[in-house]
Amino acid sequence: MLTGLLVGVIVPYVGWAIWISIFDQLNIFGAASNIGMSESFRPRTTALLAICTNLIPFLYASRNNFYEMMRGIVFPTVVLSIVWLFYFDFI
Repeated sequence: MLTGLLVGVIVPYVGWAIWISIFDQLNIFGAASNIGMSESFRPRTTALLAICTNLIPFLYASRNNFYEMMRGIVFPTVVLSIVWLFYFDFI
């Protein structure tokens, strides 16, 4: 379970950095822009995609029957999702 907690906390931060760099590269190449979007679109979307990157280790744990690890990944994912909802005023 401790491994799952660590994975559930670390993976979204790594995912966030990856998604930020992808959005920056798309912006440099002109494939993505903020024109016509709300001011919080990019941070909101990046944070949500970072939280969703927890699906990758979760599916790995599921396929290999690491049930304790799955439980450990779910807890930080739920907490980060609730923080996301409050931070971006969805609740």
